[in-house]
Amino acid sequence: MIKGILGKKLGMSQLFREDGEVIPVTLIQTGPCFVIQKKTTERDGYDAVQIAIEPKKESRVNKPEKGHINKAGKGCFYHLREVACDDLTTVNEGDEIKPSTIFAAGEIIKVTGISKGKGFAGVVKRYHFGGHRASHGAKVHRTAGSIGSSADPSKVVKGKRMAGHMGARRVTVIGLEIVDVKDDQNIVVIKGAVPGARGQLLILKKQEV
Repeated sequence: MIKGILGKKLGMSQLFREDGEVIPVTLIQTGPCFVIQKKTTERDGYDAVQIAIEPKKESRVNKPEKGHINKAGKGCFYHLREVACDDLTTVNEGDEIKPSTIFAAGEIIKVTGISKGKGFAGVVKRYHFGGHRASHGAKVHRTAGSIGSSADPSKVVKGKRMAGHMGARRVTVIGLEIVDVKDDQNIVVIKGAVPGARGQLLILKKQEV
């Protein structure tokens, strides 16, 4: 069985449960997804499948990539990713993956994506530092302050929290609940928020207990 699927973030909304509780949800377009290649233990050292999403014109693909993708006979795609599969006999190259074959409502999963980029940010925004006092005319309210030591080790320690590039990094959110799976529209409805902006590529995987 395939352990995950690719999707694109459509946006957020809200739903009402039967008891009237309002829950925030994220809608993820999970297809159509196709199996492009099977990875086997004998040949590659592990079992997995390479899946693709979002078709694109063949004119925008180079010959090596076109030759690789066309083996599945489903055209060319923008995104290719590998996900684990514990039984390769259940899938074949060219198969379309429906979300209901992997996930069900009430299941707990994890979602991986690239977070929104925030540009260059200071320590107050990036790490929620408290900042300096706002009195006596000081003009250093949001600076980091001292970063080193005059004694041992007499250097800035690696990993010191400082100003820098914020966001635009790979993030995995765990413990997300699936609210609904709509096979006819290839949409998975997840409770809560997931990384990235609208249109961001996401990897939805089963969360091992």
